[in-house]
Amino acid sequence: MRDDDLENVRVRGSGTQSVYVTLRQEILSMALEPGSPLDEVRLSERFRMSRTPIREALLRLAADGLVTTLPNRSTIVAVIDFAGLPTYFEALTLMYRVTTRGAAGRRDPEIMARVRARQREFADAVVAHDAYAMIEANREFHVAIAELAGNPYYTTFFARLLDEGRRILRLYYSTFDDRLPRQYVDEHEEMIAAIEAGDVERADRLAIDHAAQIVRQIQEYIARDLDRPVEIAIP
Repeated sequence: MRDDDLENVRVRGSGTQSVYVTLRQEILSMALEPGSPLDEVRLSERFRMSRTPIREALLRLAADGLVTTLPNRSTIVAVIDFAGLPTYFEALTLMYRVTTRGAAGRRDPEIMARVRARQREFADAVVAHDAYAMIEANREFHVAIAELAGNPYYTTFFARLLDEGRRILRLYYSTFDDRLPRQYVDEHEEMIAAIEAGDVERADRLAIDHAAQIVRQIQEYIARDLDRPVEIAIP
């Protein structure tokens, strides 16, 4: 490949990344609402680049489950499947439990340091009322705990669930007007304490309670603000 071809690939890759990051943040923050159209021509005009990096960015967003290509080949922001929330929360709760329990049964100072670093980022985001940063830090906090638990299959599946639930978490934070109570920072601290103490049973109970309060808050939000009577239950 010639030098100018390589340079074109690098420029296109940079453009794809820029579009991907921008649209991803807008989708996760709900600035782009579920069902919103994503027209390649208009996006090309907006970002002042060719349609190729736009198309590649949309493909990456589709792989993340954030956009959907319709049968007529038009692309929209993926809708949130409220009807599927019961099974989603069942899987999410299970992953909270197995990863937190597993982490309490193992010792790895290096990964534990990452868990604490992610917790500091989450606490800082809560103080700043930065919902997007809260979502990112919360995801990385729980993924780090999963890594400490030591089962890469659990880590991969949990990360996927957390990614799929980013917009649900955004709705959850909106129930507090993005002013998350200190209680939720403290819950993470209690998990860390149980893990460091090697208290598997306490870690399990905390994981159950953590999932349960999220489910309750989302259920109340759906019933109150979205007028969608969805029964969300966890075992």
